[in-house]
Amino acid sequence: MGKIVRLKAFAKVNLCLHVLGKMPDGYHELRTIFQSISLHDSLELQFSPSRGLSLEIVDSELPADSKNLVWRAIDALKRELRIHKGIQARLIKRVPVARGLGGGSSNAAAALIGVLRLARCELPLPRLLEIASSLGADVPFFIFGGRALGVHRGDEIYPLPDFPAQTVLVVSPRDISVSTRDAYSWLDRRLTTPRSTHKMWSFCALCWSRQGGGLSNDFEAAVFRRHSRLRQIKQRLLQGGAAEAALAGSGSAVFGIFRNPAQARRAARAFPEDQVFLARTLSREAYREAMLAR
Repeated sequence: MGKIVRLKAFAKVNLCLHVLGKMPDGYHELRTIFQSISLHDSLELQFSPSRGLSLEIVDSELPADSKNLVWRAIDALKRELRIHKGIQARLIKRVPVARGLGGGSSNAAAALIGVLRLARCELPLPRLLEIASSLGADVPFFIFGGRALGVHRGDEIYPLPDFPAQTVLVVSPRDISVSTRDAYSWLDRRLTTPRSTHKMWSFCALCWSRQGGGLSNDFEAAVFRRHSRLRQIKQRLLQGGAAEAALAGSGSAVFGIFRNPAQARRAARAFPEDQVFLARTLSREAYREAMLAR
């Protein structure tokens, strides 16, 4: 069948996530700082003898058809580039689903980059980002990786200076999942006042700081109110030595920033019933090198 293109589809956390309110089109206006982490799924792509598209998913019960973002991303580029050959994809899942870690969006971006590599084609960046945005608000970020500011729906991306690498411990409760739609509906009931000037200044300061810190997430109050155990996980991470901890995206994973891997591994022992992932933050250059590795 010819060459196989292999990619890592990295997860993300939000160092800061502010929801300013609902826009006239029904979407929410966001200000967020994305950060890539080394936790990843794996994606393999190759041409197939048939003219169609097939997707195999390992270690997940996600749909392997047009409902899946990988399938939709490949299909979009096949049509855009007028690729008549069939494409066979194999996705190995490690990033837990419905945990706020961006696994689906990362998979879609990896599929877009992978098809371009497989077909040895290039696409102007504005058009690639337009296709990525049509697949999901977080997908454009995963074209760049590293650390970046996301505005509007989170789909307008502005790369930021990278931090020195930091150790991240992600705790994914096995018994709690949070749909993004539910999280926004819970949050909407609390969005009665505009964001404060102080909070926006703090957000701007974090954008350009190289020191980290200041994690905040507007979803926490609404999500923790309905799932108090997530608040307990955050508190336990802090008690275990995390410099900071926060909800990942709209949840339900919670992550902590630690001084070193050994400290994070000790803290992980407090969560025997949950999935825990020891990871590190990725710079934009490290992300790019990983995505383009042969």
